[in-house]
Amino acid sequence: MLYMDHIDALNTHDMSGFRPVFVAGREIGWMRHGVAERLALIPGGVFEVGPFGVAIGGAAASPDARTAAVAAALSPLIDEGLIPPRRGELYPVVERWGEPVLFALDRAHVAALGVRAFGVHINGFVRRPDGLHMWIARRADDRTVAPGRLDNMVAGGQAVGLGLMENVLKECAEEAGLTPDVAGGARPAGLVSYCVETALGLKPDTLFVFDLELPESIVPDNQDGEIQAFMLWPIERVLETLREPDAFKFNVPHVILDFAVRHGVLTPDDTPEYARIATGLRRVPVCFHPSPERA
Repeated sequence: MLYMDHIDALNTHDMSGFRPVFVAGREIGWMRHGVAERLALIPGGVFEVGPFGVAIGGAAASPDARTAAVAAALSPLIDEGLIPPRRGELYPVVERWGEPVLFALDRAHVAALGVRAFGVHINGFVRRPDGLHMWIARRADDRTVAPGRLDNMVAGGQAVGLGLMENVLKECAEEAGLTPDVAGGARPAGLVSYCVETALGLKPDTLFVFDLELPESIVPDNQDGEIQAFMLWPIERVLETLREPDAFKFNVPHVILDFAVRHGVLTPDDTPEYARIATGLRRVPVCFHPSPERA
């Protein structure tokens, strides 16, 4: 398969099946029509549903009040199997990164409301005389998401109330057994983004990318059961494996391609897809329209 196949797959959605979701006049997500129509029957007026959109309001005027009200209103949908059970991890809901949190939403329901979600992905790599090598993780077979597939050395969703570097340190400790002094060497390297339609709804995700150069003497050691093995591969083998369908967890190819472009492994002369890759890794979902006064 082509590298661009990964990017195209994560930017596929039919917006005719969704209507926008607003909080305090700000567009923060997109919801399937069927979910919106069910929420219209929930008493309390937390979700004000119309044919052209859904507003989260009612008496819930503060972030904490909205968090509690939205969770309560979604409970009947969990009972009916329309949305999955809670996972107990809250994600921040914002119009754009860096702005005040409007409310917090359980990780399991982010796609159902189609709100932006954020995460951190850490490229662990080693410089050898024969070139760059990258640590690749194989996910445990009992994982709900992408069991047994390949992953970045470390990755995790961005929970509410946690800074990005705090999350990097936390995930590095849990997933790779790296101490803070080692994990603290991770350097911000930009981001990748995509918007994909899934069975649960819409996923407009942004992944903050970090590079962590490691000496050969440090070997990742999983602590939380998410990873069953780590492999140190030449970057060329990593890129070859990207051409195998379903080898990696769905969003990992974006992070690896970004690394390869930034480190000059993929170049404009030897990669016909180079220009499309470089622009495609950071697509802004066309379905999102920031409030005019904030554009």
